[in-house]
Amino acid sequence: MNVFYNNMKTAMLMAGLMALFVLVGSIWGTQGMITALVLGGMMNFVAYFASDKIAIAAMQGREVDATTAPELYAMVDRLRRRAGLPMPRVYICPHEAPNAFATGRSPSRAAVAVTRGCLELLTPSELEGVIAHELAHVKHRDTLISCIAATIAGVLAFLAQWGMFLGIGRDRNSNPLLAFLTVILAAVGAAVIKAMISRSREFAADADGARIAGTPMGLVSALRKLDAYARRIPLVQPNPAQNNLFIVEPFSGAQTLMDLFATHPPTEKRIAALMQQ
Repeated sequence: MNVFYNNMKTAMLMAGLMALFVLVGSIWGTQGMITALVLGGMMNFVAYFASDKIAIAAMQGREVDATTAPELYAMVDRLRRRAGLPMPRVYICPHEAPNAFATGRSPSRAAVAVTRGCLELLTPSELEGVIAHELAHVKHRDTLISCIAATIAGVLAFLAQWGMFLGIGRDRNSNPLLAFLTVILAAVGAAVIKAMISRSREFAADADGARIAGTPMGLVSALRKLDAYARRIPLVQPNPAQNNLFIVEPFSGAQTLMDLFATHPPTEKRIAALMQQ
């Protein structure tokens, strides 16, 4: 059932992206709508087939295996067997901020990534809890919708940032108010999309991750540490729209419109839910 709902959400997101492109293109008339339709189709194609690669590249992920990172690779292999999943690709990202994420449009094409800070901070049992949480996202097929949501949010934020600069509303026949509202809707829409997709699924991934790991205590301890350190160490990445991918809300180091919409539920509530298992 989760797979069905996630597939429906994915289709709705992609349709919504296409509709927004056409709305923006309509400011320039029929030719603008046709151009926007083509661009929207291209963006949907990229979002579906390449969003995982974009996310990993943005985080400078380096793929590892049983030779280059034997302990991490063995841990992922052991936990994915418990979850009944194919072996995902494993990446280490060279960031001090401790965090982790999963990506990929299906379990057979999944990838799990952890930052260097995460490996240095967490104990083996805590790291198991984190990896199990990310594998739960893979199992629930959250990774596709998360990547597409991140890609769409990034596109909407781009429209909001550059719309006026590129000349929206300059034509004498255009409506300046419509142009302004389009830019505002793009900015707010980007944040709302991230908030809607991320918050509820984290509780489900926490619960299933605890079952995969065999105990909730490792994840509970990891969440406490990750939340505390994430508040102090900024995660340097070029696309804040990808914040919904991570296990805890990354700290950007600067306030933006996107920061007004949290992509994760409060860590205290997640821990309280885990302790009830």
